[in-house]
Amino acid sequence: MGHKTDSGACKNEIAARASSLFTDTDFNCAESVLLAAAERLRKCTPSIPCIATAFGGGMGRKGSVCGALTGALMALGLAYGRSKPIDDREKTYGLTRDLYDSFTKKFGNPFCSELIDCDLGTAEGRDKYHKLNMRDLKCKDYVSYCGERLAEMLAPVLPKS
Repeated sequence: MGHKTDSGACKNEIAARASSLFTDTDFNCAESVLLAAAERLRKCTPSIPCIATAFGGGMGRKGSVCGALTGALMALGLAYGRSKPIDDREKTYGLTRDLYDSFTKKFGNPFCSELIDCDLGTAEGRDKYHKLNMRDLKCKDYVSYCGERLAEMLAPVLPKS
């Protein structure tokens, strides 16, 4: 996959890759967003997407913060996070708040159970999720949006092709 440097191409590339990982594989929302960003940042390791697995379904199907959003926040940490305690964390925190707030404004809520109106922690909730095709109907939009916003936020640090 070619790495384009203009922000529109980057935006589409990261969002498209995250969406593809989510819809064409069995990666969950958090894994898909984090892996797409890590690939573009050229920071893939054997720990990615493993580190994001627990965040799918709003943290292990608890319905908490959307996995696509937490995957994107992990990607911000991958790009801007600290490697030493003396490093500054304010840029990462500011970007985190911006993404969290824009997601909440766009979708009305950051919580998985509210976004999809299903309790994934129960068999009945998972059945409802599948019967209503929530993965395609709603979740893919969250994954795509997080990929788009993430690309904008990562643009200053993305490697050139």
